[in-house]
Amino acid sequence: MIVKIISVKMRKLIEKHKTLINWYQKKFKLSDYQLLWLVFFKGVLITIIFFKIF
Repeated sequence: MIVKIISVKMRKLIEKHKTLINWYQKKFKLSDYQLLWLVFFKGVLITIIFFKIF
């Protein structure tokens, strides 16, 4: 029963995430390729900041 509830919540979270990504992609007129590079560099930047702080 608990697994089913978690599964439903995870599906809702995944759908919300996909909707949010599509919204940003359309708002900034980004292709899939551009979005992947943006996310990659965002991760690199966050990692650098994280290592500078700690």
